[in-house]
Amino acid sequence: MEPDDISLYATTRALDPLDSFTSLCKRTWMIHSDGIFLNSSPLRYSFPLLLLQIFLASGVMLLIKVLLKPFSQPTVVSQILGGIILGPSFLCRITWFARNIFPLRGFIVIDMLTSFGFMFFFFLVGLQMDPWMLKKFNRKSCALGFFSVALPMLLTYTFSSVLINFTNLEPKTNYSLPVVSQAESIIAFPVIAHFLTELKIINSEFGRIALASSMVSSIFSFCVITFTVLSHHTTGDSFKMITIISTGISVGVIVIFIIRPTILWMIRRNPLGEPLKESYIVALFIAILVSGFCCQAIGLNAYFGPFVLGIVIPSGPPVGTAMAEKLDHITCWVFLPLYFVKNGLLLNIFSISFKKYLTVQFIALIGALGKFLGTFLTSLFCHMPKKDAMALGLVMNAQGVLELVIFKMIRSSKAIDYESFVVMCISMMVVMGVIAPLIKFLYDPSKRYQVYSRRTVMHSRPNSELRVLACVHDQENVPTIINLLEALNPSKRSPLSIYLLHLLELVGHSNPTVIPHKLTKRPSSKADPSKHIVNAFRYYEKNSHGFVKVFPFTEISYYKTMHDDVCSIALNKRTSLIIVPFYKNNGAMANKKAIRIMNHNVLDRAPCSVAVLVDRGVQITSRPLLATWFSYRVAVLFFGGADDQEALAIGARMAGHPSINLVVIRFLASGSVVGDNEEEKRFDSEVMNEFKLRMAGNYQVTYVEEVVTDGTGTISVIRSMENKYELILVGRQHDSRSRLTLGLEDFAERTELGTIGEVLASAEFLGNTTILVAQQQNAVHDGNDYNMGFFRDKYLVEADAEDMPIRRINV
Repeated sequence: MEPDDISLYATTRALDPLDSFTSLCKRTWMIHSDGIFLNSSPLRYSFPLLLLQIFLASGVMLLIKVLLKPFSQPTVVSQILGGIILGPSFLCRITWFARNIFPLRGFIVIDMLTSFGFMFFFFLVGLQMDPWMLKKFNRKSCALGFFSVALPMLLTYTFSSVLINFTNLEPKTNYSLPVVSQAESIIAFPVIAHFLTELKIINSEFGRIALASSMVSSIFSFCVITFTVLSHHTTGDSFKMITIISTGISVGVIVIFIIRPTILWMIRRNPLGEPLKESYIVALFIAILVSGFCCQAIGLNAYFGPFVLGIVIPSGPPVGTAMAEKLDHITCWVFLPLYFVKNGLLLNIFSISFKKYLTVQFIALIGALGKFLGTFLTSLFCHMPKKDAMALGLVMNAQGVLELVIFKMIRSSKAIDYESFVVMCISMMVVMGVIAPLIKFLYDPSKRYQVYSRRTVMHSRPNSELRVLACVHDQENVPTIINLLEALNPSKRSPLSIYLLHLLELVGHSNPTVIPHKLTKRPSSKADPSKHIVNAFRYYEKNSHGFVKVFPFTEISYYKTMHDDVCSIALNKRTSLIIVPFYKNNGAMANKKAIRIMNHNVLDRAPCSVAVLVDRGVQITSRPLLATWFSYRVAVLFFGGADDQEALAIGARMAGHPSINLVVIRFLASGSVVGDNEEEKRFDSEVMNEFKLRMAGNYQVTYVEEVVTDGTGTISVIRSMENKYELILVGRQHDSRSRLTLGLEDFAERTELGTIGEVLASAEFLGNTTILVAQQQNAVHDGNDYNMGFFRDKYLVEADAEDMPIRRINV
């Protein structure tokens, strides 16, 4: 806290303004209140007063965030607005509120607590930054990053010079405008990353471009701000600053070459796959505090040490994940709200003259326009679509708490006056409030997954390569998925290309990552969480006689945006099927709700068909178990509709496996084909006739018709399947008006499985039977390209469909 800040707050009208003072006195015994029943007001004591201030800070900002959510407002808007509402602009204009809730003695406690919390905040900021991104820069990202800062700086400096030379402004305004023009041109990488995460587009290609560009912009901005601060010091102060910077570099070298090797040693000592030991976590907490103390002792800012420490700590599990989980919530919803309240207590928007507001706001808007134009024009030059280029230009205007810290630092160095600082804070709130809705209007990441052709198992040619994207959360998914892939009957005429994607939650890092793995002749010994999973698929590929190729990847991302990478890989690799695991009810998987959200997003946006795999068994080996079965029994439940047709197509591919016995059970309502739509009835019949024609002569395939009257009859048929099958396939969505599912709507609580899928997944009498719920691709631009000949194989001899034995059963 600067003395000017304390004196500024002390002059608040509601606080009995003090013209001049040099010290503040606090009664050391007035910490804990004796309670209102003993006539002891809690607001006169430091600790209960602090608790109330924390409650108001977090509560008001959370309430504003909820109220602004329908308007697509980012978190920083609610934080700045909450601080202003609690400050002298609004509530602190009330005498009782200012003297009792935010008295001057309480202001000092808030400042001390936020300074303590900000060390952890800057540690998290450093933890989120990936210095290895510097190696991935290309000319386009460098050009975007440079011009997004250079052009606004040029425009703002030009317009500020015009205002200074050709208008009658106050001397302090003339002094502040050049620095305001520089400050409004900077871009902070962590702020951009957080903003993209809020918009849920950080995993997209658009998000990656924005991250890379903002990293370049941040480096350029850091150089500009450093030069600005140094240029506003006297000769003696400049020499002091140069000494401090040299010392800071020395501290960075110590952290990198001494602290980082120690942390890597801790990681090696920690058991693979296990959470970080508690003793290591405590040691890192102490390291954060010690680094802040050391920097303060040598004249550096206390936040510098934790920031550098966060950068050198490896992101992700076990260290980065553990530290972020421990610090994230308390920092973001306790310490940061207090900081915005402290900032709001210094902002009196009614003390600004209208002329001063228009002048500084004009420069700030010119800076925003410059960032937009610099990014937009460079993006068009790099052949980016116009809407995406506009959205990227808006994203680069994002501002947050780091910009507030920079504005505060510039004001502390006397480079700008108080009124300019207030206007810059208001401008930040205005700009962020405008750009977030515009970005959501301009950029829809789901549209990029729409394709112009059918990418399904049903429409793939029988004797061609089948490409499958298999998603894995942990090692427990591996045996069942390998078993299912083996059941897809890879052969010389129809090989299988598997794109394996190990999904890991992103914690303690700001940029999601997709890591490709190289399959070697020897098992991997590298200590990473994907090692055992990749090795299991390596063994499967090795034993597949060349019919299977595996391309493994690891995705580290937030669950709420994980679907972007899943859909991107499926789109780029032209897969026909995505397999995603269903969360287990036995608690083996953590964060079930997050996995459900990811599955829903994949089902809604996938550029190909999707199959949700429900593993009800316990298998501990990574060997393809299907190879050990003499008879592996598979059933396809056919009610009608596109999803059941896709399940039937998957079953038809499995029918060629020598160990599989396939039973297709078609459900009919009162002797008629499912569905009230005559066109749908006709198409279901054609699909089934194609299937029977292709399977004619295959004595491992059986076709059964079950006639039922309502959902009760359907349940009876499913109960009769007890312990008869190792795998059951069914479509996800069915006609809601069909009598076949009448009365079963209550089972569809988890809509990623659909009504029948939920019945099968929750049926205890099915034992260890694996369930596969299929959804046919729905993100297609033109729906008129249905291929009716998807089951026909020109290499097979056509036979009469009547050769297929049919059993008709009335239930």
